[in-house]
Amino acid sequence: MSLEIHSSIQNRKSVRFFSEKTITKEILTLLFEAARWSPSCFNEQPWRFIYTLQKENPDGYGKILDCLATANQSWASNAPLLLIACTKTNFTYNNRPNTHSVYDVGQSMAILSIQAEVLGLSVHQMAGFDPKQAEELLSIPDGFRAITAAAAGYPANLNDLPSKIQAKESEPRKRHPLQDCVFEGKWGGNSGL
Repeated sequence: MSLEIHSSIQNRKSVRFFSEKTITKEILTLLFEAARWSPSCFNEQPWRFIYTLQKENPDGYGKILDCLATANQSWASNAPLLLIACTKTNFTYNNRPNTHSVYDVGQSMAILSIQAEVLGLSVHQMAGFDPKQAEELLSIPDGFRAITAAAAGYPANLNDLPSKIQAKESEPRKRHPLQDCVFEGKWGGNSGL
């Protein structure tokens, strides 16, 4: 039997160039619905998303764009969708710190990204943003933290990009070998995979 990982995982790429194609509310709803079904510690579902579509809300788009690092602003400004993913820092049932909430937000963003890939979109997540500025500009309340930023849209046609950018965007994705990150029994143990 020949096994393969799903093509939406294998082919996922964090592009930096997006087409002008609009993301419909139906597609947007599907992305966030997929994220909503992500697993979480004690089913807390700590993720919250603040999004804006460039054409529908230029002011809101500008606020999120302003939170991004300058290097990210240079390419993210052509994405039709920008978002900030936040986490609720304490559990609802006992108000104690939820030390897994960041992990749970990461899972929800991963599921959102795979759903986007299935729909022909690309999501580029960014650590390069100012969480404190996002919390202030976007009125994120106490008890919540901005965790990551993301730009999303339909990838641009590579042939429409300058040749230098085409080459960079066409580079194959690189991953560490499996034996470097999966161990059996103890750290460094041969996984046999």
